[in-house]
This record gives sequence, structure tokens and C-alpha cells, in this order.
Amino acid sequence: MNLVEPIIAFRSELEQIRRDLHAHPELCYEEVRTADVVAARLTEWGIPIVRGLGLTGVVGIIKNGSSERAIGLRADMDALPMQEVNTFAHASVHPGKMHACGHDGHTAMLLGAAHHLATNRQFDGTVYVIFQPAEEGGGGARRMIADGLFEQFPMDAVYGMHNWPGMAVGTFGVRPGPMMASSNEFHVVVKGKGAHAAQPHKGIDPVMVAVQMAQSWQTIISRETSPLESAVLSVTQIHSGSATNVIPDEATLIGTVRTFSLEVLDMIERRMGEIARHTAAGFNAEVEFTFNRNYPPLINHATETAFAIEAMKAVAGVDMVETNTEPTMGAEDFAYMLQAKPGCYVFIGNGEGGHRSGGHGLGPCNLHNGSYDFNDTLLPIGASYWVQLAQMSMPLR
Repeated sequence: MNLVEPIIAFRSELEQIRRDLHAHPELCYEEVRTADVVAARLTEWGIPIVRGLGLTGVVGIIKNGSSERAIGLRADMDALPMQEVNTFAHASVHPGKMHACGHDGHTAMLLGAAHHLATNRQFDGTVYVIFQPAEEGGGGARRMIADGLFEQFPMDAVYGMHNWPGMAVGTFGVRPGPMMASSNEFHVVVKGKGAHAAQPHKGIDPVMVAVQMAQSWQTIISRETSPLESAVLSVTQIHSGSATNVIPDEATLIGTVRTFSLEVLDMIERRMGEIARHTAAGFNAEVEFTFNRNYPPLINHATETAFAIEAMKAVAGVDMVETNTEPTMGAEDFAYMLQAKPGCYVFIGNGEGGHRSGGHGLGPCNLHNGSYDFNDTLLPIGASYWVQLAQMSMPLR
């Protein structure tokens, strides 16, 4: 492991920052305190900042030399609306809010890199450190872009990183092309005609129509999507009725669709709508079909991924970098940034949970789990990767 020595020495302060953020989680677009902490630290280290993009976003500007080359390094800041079950000293003080995805650690790692880059300017160009709000469903990346992120801070490439439980500490994972899936939701209301359950012939049963729809949709995946493509269509909720002897007027189906390509997503959305409308018509029912696209697929650019791999190898060693890591059906709004700029998104191993010495809950140390906690061992590793990436991207002349 080839870590940056000053960052190793700075680890205790990064741990304090990370645990303070963990204890004070803020939901999407509410990251006022978190942004204040970030802004105060960057200002203390002599880094000019701009606030307000994406409502609560913070961008730090670290310049050196005369090169026009510039890159962006991004960390997310928001927490999740869920209850923490950990009881250690830095557990959340806000009921129903928790840093269960490690964004506290992502913020601390980027702050560690910013501190080193500002005090040891061994690069020629500009590093923009982007602290983004509202990744957890709020589309903060899209909003920062709409607010002029890439116009106000022109950059050649942008990079992101996420901790990954189950991967060994000290390892990195990445792949060119699709890395994470698109995230989409559907909401379908089947409108029938209520009746007494003992006289079903006098009504139009929306429950049976909904069941038929849910089953038929699965053939889109099994019979209309190429076996070489990956896609998920999950009906996660069916709501209808209030009594055992009443055929209700309506039934609602809700769920998610995940794909690695927009072409497959287009096909699934089109066919779901067609099947919904024709199935309803076949039973003399009506249907309202709504399909919402949340985050697009996260697709790494080949050139920037190859470059990021070299930076990871320089930090962790050749054997500690998986260059064909398995993609995940989870979604990430960094995908919007990769649609606008070339770049790469990587995973950094968070371990199996052994770092939790005590006070944690009974559940596994998985993302979006009430027993989760970021592994502070990653702080100098992730920060060193950011520094290595910046220095390799913009070497001193």
C-alpha cells in the first residue's frame, strides 16, 4: 500500500470529521450543517469555495501552475431517512436519519485529499472538489449540473467513488462501461367496477386484471429482452380492497425497473404500457400507467477508467485492483455527471464489518442497513487515491 504520508498523519482529524458528520446526518437538500462543516474546513485550508449549486452543494477550487487542465472529484453528503440501531458514541443524534450509505466517509475522504492538495501542490492545473447534496433519490448531481456546475467550473473529466461492503479493505473495483443500473419506478392504477364478492359477474375485478398484468410483464424480461442484456422488473406493491366480501373498484401496482442501457429501458417502458393498456381493455377495465425515470445507468468511459486503474494500482498495488468488477443493479446519480463529462466511478472496499468494535446492531454491515458504519481505515486510502489521480492527471512540468 503506497499511501500519502501526510494524509496518514492527518487521519485522526479525518476520523473526527467523519464521525461528527455521522452523528449529525441530514437528508437530501437539507445538508446545511454538513455544507457548513465542509465550507469551513476548505476555507480554513485556504481553498476558495462556491456555495449554492444544487441548493446546498459546495465546490472547492484548488489551482496550481499554469496548465488549463482541470478535473473534478465528487463526494456525496446526504443521509437516509431510516433509524440507526448502532449505539456507539458517534451514532446518529437525529431519530429517523442515518448515514447508512457512507456518504459521511466519502465527504471526509475528499476533504482529506483537498487538504493535502492545498498544502502540497504537486500538480499543474485545477482540481475542483465537488461536495454534492441529495444523491439518495433527490438527483443532486442533476441539479448541480442544471445550476451551471460544468459551465462555472469547466473540467476535462470528473471522477466519483463509493465504499463497498464485502470487498476487502485496501482493494478497489471498477469496470469500463456499465457499472450501475438505471433506476426507474412505475405506478399503475387499474380501474374496474366494484361488486359483492359473491356476485363477481356484476363487477369488473381490478385485482385479477392487476395479477394478469404483473405476470405478463415478466415475459418482457424472459422473452423480449436479449439473454445477453441484464434487466430487472420487480412489482413490489399491489394495493387493493378493504373487505373479504367486496370486489374493489381499483387496484394499484407499484415497482421498479433496472437496466444497464437506455435502449433496453425504452423497450421495457414501451412494452409495459402496451401490455397494461391491452390487458385492461381485454377485461373491460381502464388503466392509468405512469413510468418515472429516476437515475440513468452509470456508464464509465474507457479512457478515464484506464487512467483511474493506473492511479488505483499506484496506491493499492496491482493485485488489489479488480478491473472487471461485477456491476450492480443499484443506482447512482453520478450517472448524470458521466453523461455530461467523461469520467469514472470506482468502488473502494469497506470490509466485512469487523471494524465495528462494539455498540453496533445485530444486522450485517451492508449499505442501507441500520447497523452500517463506514470503515475509517479507508480514509487515508481513498484520500490517497484522489491525490494520486489529481497528480497523474496534471503532472508538474
